[in-house]
Amino acid sequence: MNNAIITRFPPSPTGYLHLGGARTALFNWLYARHTHGRFVLRIEDTDVERSTQASVDAIFEALEWLGIDWDEGPYFQSKRIDIYKGYINKLIESGHAYYCTCSPERLEEMRSKAMASGGKPKYDGTCREKGLRPSGHAAVRFKAPLSGNTIVEDRIRGNIVFDNNELDDFIIARSDGMPTYNLAVVVDDITMNINMILRGDDHISNTPKQIQLYNAFGASVPVFGHVPMVLGHDRTRLSKRHGAMSVTAYRDMGYHPEAMINFLVRLGWSYGDQEFFTRQELVEKFNLEHIGKAAGVFNPEKLLALNAEHIRASSDETISVHLLPFLKQKGIHAEKGDYLNAVIGTLKQRSKTFIEMADGAEFYFQEKVTLDESAAVKFLTPAVLEPLRQIFQALESTDKFDQPTLEKIFTEILEKTGLKFGKIAQPIRVALTGKTVSPGIFEMMETLGKEQVIGRVKAAIDYIEKAS
Repeated sequence: MNNAIITRFPPSPTGYLHLGGARTALFNWLYARHTHGRFVLRIEDTDVERSTQASVDAIFEALEWLGIDWDEGPYFQSKRIDIYKGYINKLIESGHAYYCTCSPERLEEMRSKAMASGGKPKYDGTCREKGLRPSGHAAVRFKAPLSGNTIVEDRIRGNIVFDNNELDDFIIARSDGMPTYNLAVVVDDITMNINMILRGDDHISNTPKQIQLYNAFGASVPVFGHVPMVLGHDRTRLSKRHGAMSVTAYRDMGYHPEAMINFLVRLGWSYGDQEFFTRQELVEKFNLEHIGKAAGVFNPEKLLALNAEHIRASSDETISVHLLPFLKQKGIHAEKGDYLNAVIGTLKQRSKTFIEMADGAEFYFQEKVTLDESAAVKFLTPAVLEPLRQIFQALESTDKFDQPTLEKIFTEILEKTGLKFGKIAQPIRVALTGKTVSPGIFEMMETLGKEQVIGRVKAAIDYIEKAS
């Protein structure tokens, strides 16, 4: 187990889980599952002012919907402050960190001078060799190496070399004693045995600092892989104006979690020309070699197309779990079981989202059909009264009510009346659903059942008689 891959996902609970974060979680989860490793969830909530319980709950909810489970955690950084302080003291004792009492004004002056002379706005080391003791207003800085290079061995981008002279003595504890991001992350990753870090390439500037901390602690440096950002269609950083929302917003819009997983993984990872993947296929095939160096581009049309494909590929039972909340929203009381499965079976080939499916399913659960007025005026006319009466009588007297029997009944009546199927199909569709668009006539009739069908056909006959 010592050699097992251990990955992590460390969101900050300052908002909802968005697509970029969800993709990071997914890549780490897939790699852990692919290698039979472990996946750790950590909540980075040291930003007390911006972190909220509502955001924590939203992150859990989104991961649960996506089916991303974790083997360890969730750990909360806010409950680990004493651990960080212990590690900060280790660095001070080993000479790898020091107290700094430079005021904000002094630091600003330092930055301004450096920039005015064309240099980097970095700390000039004023307190580096003073050997200051702790005091109420002292921060703690890491004593970074002044020469040589720090090399990030990146599994996706290749080696990235940083000149240590360009880096500075960064703060690892603020004057109030709170650890900074880079320190807390490294301590967490050391104590949680994280050995594989996959994250967005916006973190690259942090990585040399973190590697220097690992070295100072005498700890093994994890393997790093920095994934390109997700961009909008205009190649700028993905935002709400591109149509990107929180992960749970897509759930509420009727998207299938398997489609979202499939879509997210394809934002930066490929496997030949294959576009459609099941979750099991992704676990089997996911690797680091096929993560691209180019940014993934968010395409809502592609997501919608994938969603329709995943709906078609899912079992009726699986879909029923996702569909029931949308039926409930429409005031429809439905339950898992054979009837709902049969309804789904008639709709899943033509539904792009679960909302669309719920809309299409409405007529199946109505006691009495609500006729669309324009459809009724157009198709429920005196010309179809006699064929409808014949269909009603034939349906009433049949014992079997399956698709082959229903098709045979219609064929016989069409031969008798000389009508083409199209002439009677739309009136029947309107009679049964109230609308002009529906699943196939015979599968719909079989699903509705004999009692409902003859009741609705009789209501259509009454409508025509009354209107004429």
